[in-house]
Amino acid sequence: MNKGLIGKKIGMTQIFADDGRRIPVTVVEAGPCVVIQKKTKEKDGYNAVQVGFGAKEAAKANSATVGHCKAAGSGAFSFFRELRVDNVDSYNVGDVLNADLFAAGDVIDVTGTSIGKGFQGVIKRWGFKGGRSSHGSRFHRAPGSIGCSATPSRVFKNKKMPGQLGNERVTVQRLKVVRVDAADNLILVSGAIPGSTNGLVFIKDSVKAKK
Repeated sequence: MNKGLIGKKIGMTQIFADDGRRIPVTVVEAGPCVVIQKKTKEKDGYNAVQVGFGAKEAAKANSATVGHCKAAGSGAFSFFRELRVDNVDSYNVGDVLNADLFAAGDVIDVTGTSIGKGFQGVIKRWGFKGGRSSHGSRFHRAPGSIGCSATPSRVFKNKKMPGQLGNERVTVQRLKVVRVDAADNLILVSGAIPGSTNGLVFIKDSVKAKK
């Protein structure tokens, strides 16, 4: 059965293992998440549960959101995600999922929105080498030739060009849970995860973890 939680990235710090190793970790406030809706294969074509995160005042939410969350009996929420599960009968609408859903040693995938860096050139965006820095070369950080003139008389799609860098959905796979603080709903993940501080992240079981 798959496990998943919506969380908020708090920041990075470091902890020390029992053998004295220093481990850089990212702190994630995971949950509490409330089960808002169950979807079944007979009715919707697949088995999943929808969870809500980030309590929101009903007065600040639209009527559609309030009505959608009414069955859970926990108010309105700001964020919603679906989690594919094998057996939806293990969940009930209104159930609360906390950080203790995961344990130290679990291998997870973390999805978030990467930090936006604005419009960037090919050197920063794609790692191009660029030209020589000496005077008179007139070629320093430009992309250079991007295609032929007569054939094919166009620029191919997906050509590495200047453009917006970051601010896209990124998933980092096979990260390890180092520690879980169930009292404060904190999960300490080894290494870095995408997104900025206070950014929304989605934690779930790794799809490539070794059995």
